[in-house]
Order: sequence, then C-alpha cells, then structure tokens
Amino acid sequence: MGVVYLVRHGQASFGAADYDVLSDRGEQQARLAGLELVRREATLDHARCGSLSRQRATAAVALAQLASAPTVAQDPRWNEYDHVDIAAHHGGGAAQDSADPRAYQAALEDALAKWVAAGESSPCAESWPRFLARVTGALDDLVSVLGKGEQAVVFTSGGVISTLCGALLGVPEIGLLSLNRVTVNAGISKIVTGRSGTTMLSFNEHGHFDGEAAGLLSYR
Repeated sequence: MGVVYLVRHGQASFGAADYDVLSDRGEQQARLAGLELVRREATLDHARCGSLSRQRATAAVALAQLASAPTVAQDPRWNEYDHVDIAAHHGGGAAQDSADPRAYQAALEDALAKWVAAGESSPCAESWPRFLARVTGALDDLVSVLGKGEQAVVFTSGGVISTLCGALLGVPEIGLLSLNRVTVNAGISKIVTGRSGTTMLSFNEHGHFDGEAAGLLSYR
C-alpha cells in the first residue's frame, strides 16, 4: 500500500505587501511538521511541492529535519487557487487586512462559494472546474508513480488539500467550502492507495502543535 502525506505550508505573511513569504512562525511550523514525519518514521521515496514561495520554503525546512529525504520536484499543479483573482471577481475586491482577518476570511469564503457556483462561466483566470481538474490530476499522477509500499510527501496549500480530501469523499465542493476553513498551517493529511483505490485516511492532523507547541498553532 502506498502513502501520500499532504502537508499544508507554514504560516505565510498575511496582510503584508507580499503574502507569499513564509513568516517566522511559518518556519517554526514547517520544522515541527518535518519532525512529525521523523516521529512517524516516514520513509519518503518522492517529494513534491508547488511553485509558490511559501510551499517551497516549507518543503525545504521540513525535509531538512529528516536524515534522508528525496529531492523535491516542483509542480505548479499543487499551487493554491488565486485568492486575489477570486476576491476581485466574486468578492468585491476584498483585500487581506491583518487588523481584521476574520472579516477577510468571511468575505473570501463567500467569494469561493460564488466561484464554485459560477463553474466555467467565472471570469477568473482559472475556474473552479479547472482548479479541480488540475489538483486531482496532480494527485493521480503522483499515485501512478508510487511503487509497492512507497511513500510520498507533498507540500501544498489548504484549498488544494481540502478539495482533494473532499473529492476522495465524493464531495469536492464541500471539501473546499467547509474543510478549507479549518485547515491548520503545517497540518498533515494522509492518503493511502492500493488495490481498492485511493482513500483519505486522515485529514488535517496537528498533534505536533499540542503541549508546549500550542502557541504555534494558526489557521491563516
């Protein structure tokens, strides 16, 4: 049975001029995610990440904790949806505001719901159906190269992970619109694949932020 670990990137720079930069807290979160993989004695044969800076930086920090890790292959299909484009076309141009992240999150969730409902008629550069096809294709291709008993890790984003987990449950839209809001930075989801197909075994595990590390837990 093959295993795919989906790791959400560490905290980015919410509200800053360039969101796509791993914050100091994000680096600490990435380190803990890597140590969690060590604790699980993960024997990684493949590693992937998107091309976004926060995803690549999380991969570098996390995998540095392992005694041996495969070279990370970048694949932009693991990139997050374009929240700026979606907010511009379906959310009245709502912008990140570090002083009121809850208000922005509410506006983004409303925009995402409208984006999904619009389907191919969305004016966004990437529609919901195309996003769904992109991320499911990335997972399918990764699963296809897993040998018997091999393990892979992917450093990606909350929307990608929640959509894929929702798709494996048969409801990708619910995954994006409901699971996405509870994904934690540097959380780990586990997918297994074998003769019976590909199955989500766990979603959004974050026990590595229990105890003394509780202060590092974040969602955005």
